[in-house]
Amino acid sequence: MSPEDPTTEDPTTEGPAAQESEQTGEVEEQPLVTEEPLPAELPILPLRNTVLFPTLVTPMLATSDRAQRLVTDALQGDRLFVVVAARDAEVEEPAPADLYGVGTAVRIVRMAETEEGAQHLWVQGVRRVKVGAYAQEAPFLRAAVEEHDLDLQPSLDLEALHRNVSTQFLQFTEDGSGVPDAVRALVSGLDDSGVLSDVVASNLGLSVADRQEILETTEVRQRLERLSEHLAREQEVRRLESEIREQVQEELSKSQREYMLREQARAIRRQLGESDVPEEQIEALRQRLDEAGVPDALRDDLEREIQRLESLPPGAMEAGTLRTYLEWIADLPWGSVTEDVLDVARAREILDEDHYDLEKVKDRILEFIAVLKLKRDMKGPILCFVGPPGTGKTSLGRSIARAMGREFARLALGGVRDEAEIRGHRRTYVGALPGRLIQIMKRVGTRNPVVMLDEIDKLGTDFRGDPASALLEVLDPEQNHAFSDHYLEVPFDLSQVLFIATANNLDTVPPALLDRMELIEVVGYTEEDKVEIARRYLLPRQLERHGLKDRGPQFSDAALHTVIRGYTREAGLRNLERELGKVARKVARRVVEQGDAPERIEPDDLATYLGPVKFEPEVAGRLENPGVAVGLAWTQAGGEILFFEATRMPGKGGLKITGSLGDVMRESVEIAVAAVRTRAKALGLEPELFAHSDLHVHVPSGSTPKDGPSAGVALVTALTSLLTDRAVPPDLAMTGEITLRGKVLPVGGIKEKVLAAKRAGISRVLLPSQNEKDLSDVPSEQLEGLEVIRVETIDEVLEQTFGKDLFK
Repeated sequence: MSPEDPTTEDPTTEGPAAQESEQTGEVEEQPLVTEEPLPAELPILPLRNTVLFPTLVTPMLATSDRAQRLVTDALQGDRLFVVVAARDAEVEEPAPADLYGVGTAVRIVRMAETEEGAQHLWVQGVRRVKVGAYAQEAPFLRAAVEEHDLDLQPSLDLEALHRNVSTQFLQFTEDGSGVPDAVRALVSGLDDSGVLSDVVASNLGLSVADRQEILETTEVRQRLERLSEHLAREQEVRRLESEIREQVQEELSKSQREYMLREQARAIRRQLGESDVPEEQIEALRQRLDEAGVPDALRDDLEREIQRLESLPPGAMEAGTLRTYLEWIADLPWGSVTEDVLDVARAREILDEDHYDLEKVKDRILEFIAVLKLKRDMKGPILCFVGPPGTGKTSLGRSIARAMGREFARLALGGVRDEAEIRGHRRTYVGALPGRLIQIMKRVGTRNPVVMLDEIDKLGTDFRGDPASALLEVLDPEQNHAFSDHYLEVPFDLSQVLFIATANNLDTVPPALLDRMELIEVVGYTEEDKVEIARRYLLPRQLERHGLKDRGPQFSDAALHTVIRGYTREAGLRNLERELGKVARKVARRVVEQGDAPERIEPDDLATYLGPVKFEPEVAGRLENPGVAVGLAWTQAGGEILFFEATRMPGKGGLKITGSLGDVMRESVEIAVAAVRTRAKALGLEPELFAHSDLHVHVPSGSTPKDGPSAGVALVTALTSLLTDRAVPPDLAMTGEITLRGKVLPVGGIKEKVLAAKRAGISRVLLPSQNEKDLSDVPSEQLEGLEVIRVETIDEVLEQTFGKDLFK
């Protein structure tokens, strides 16, 4: 074995010299280990990846010139040299500093030349030695050596340890260890504990470092203790390996057994003339479940369901139900996620392209995209767009999905009364299906779509359950990561879904559900906004739908303003688009019948296409007589003006209220009457006037329910107008809640109410002083030409309406 390549042949211990002689044939010389002293200086042969021990015979192969010179020199003398292990097996030519300090002196037992010119020799370990100073390094190493004798002190403990190591070694080498029987026989007959430790260490498969440690240890007891520990560890490793092999073999046997049983069952079905299709379907279903990415926690349960399906006859009703259930599980997007497009500038461009204005909504979505770009595992927010119909809440959801590169799905909740619509039916029912949320997840094929919960304020409830309560889990980010559908009965993760709800009125939304959503108000459009939206979106869409894309007429701004004022009265855009579509149909008919179309539509042309104007300004005409005031109201369709009418007749102090008023507004009428009566003297009214008169308060559009406290200011103004015989100025509208102490309290919906006043041609608006902050939501162009009068008391209201000379 050359020092440059000591692992060319793996050294194998074959036993003592006599045994080697018997196995290798005739040799020129067979020296036995003797007690004769060693020379003071011997050649040193470095070894890599191995350590040799005394007594044992080991084959070696010398291939390099350096090693062959050392062997030739040894053969010419006493055939002795020292083998020393290298500290680093990667060093090609170890220097003295690269070698351990203890090695083994060996004697060449036999040497033969190979056909390739290498020297094949067998060496027997003679004695362990300590290497001293090196005398030469070329053509081979030579150093001073000193015997490194063992410390052997016989005792009962040492004898017990000797027997234990011998027994452990024989047990360890019983089956498949690769140790020759001759070595086992040698170990069983050894009485010398030092020789036993050398033989066991040589055949135990220890690392070079462990072997070298045992070689350097002179105390025999310590060597045997370490060998006992190594043997115990190796036996434990072998036991664990055996258990692992048995488990693997058991699994293989189980799989093979199942395969054989399936094949036998298939053969039986063929003999009976039955089809193999159900078996093939089950295998395909099992493969789909494996590919679907179902969580590991569910696999065992699903496998039991598949095994139950295999045991059922193909035509059994339960088999069909079970197969449908497993197909639903396989079709869900357990691991499929759409890659988000987190480009804020691109998202802004898409949102502006699809929708005009709505800056609050756009800013919130852009904020979400920006945060998601910084924190990719962010849970989806639960947004709720609140506003009048026709303001673009639903279409906003599609734009958001397009801006983020996500799938979009809409879940219409209007009129839903059955909890099973959300959570699904249990599988025990015939025709059971998952809830609509799970159906949506299957349809979109991804775990992070944008889901629009449309008209969430119109959910109902009856004996079949409360869908709003079922939505509590869906819309709670702390719970929806494990949403459980009654049909599936397994948790499904909805935490990455971006839920967007829409509502017109929050009064019907349960507080617990409302608390889980982030409210974003989508207010009505101004007249200028509607004109711009009509030009950008509504007109081009209607002309294209009616085949007039390249030949449609142009609308003047005046014509659009006329349509908005005279033919629609809404906060949104649906009626406006409907009227524009009616014009487009008329034009399309003219093109077909006459072959031409008008180039431009002006206000005077609208009567031809839309008929007479539907909404005329009526404030001036209705305020000519005393007893009428204009109030401002908020409705689901936006802001509206309301007329509050009062009349007096002989009677006994009675009060009649009509106009489908709710309890809160009826109370406002009573408070207004009390406010006027307390000011009767200041207003110059006779004390007996109320005792000999009946009052009747009416709010027109009697079929429309009305309620709320904001009518108090208008009611006290109408009553004052009636009793003082002074008409309310026709350009004045008002809103505000009143108290018995004469205070005017703030109300809601200021933006919508101001826009309604602007649409109706009002030039002055009375508002509570505390609502001044809400005017910041009103576009500045809408406040132009509109005088906003801020009031804090009823007396200020009456003075601003009738003048300071009202009070006597």
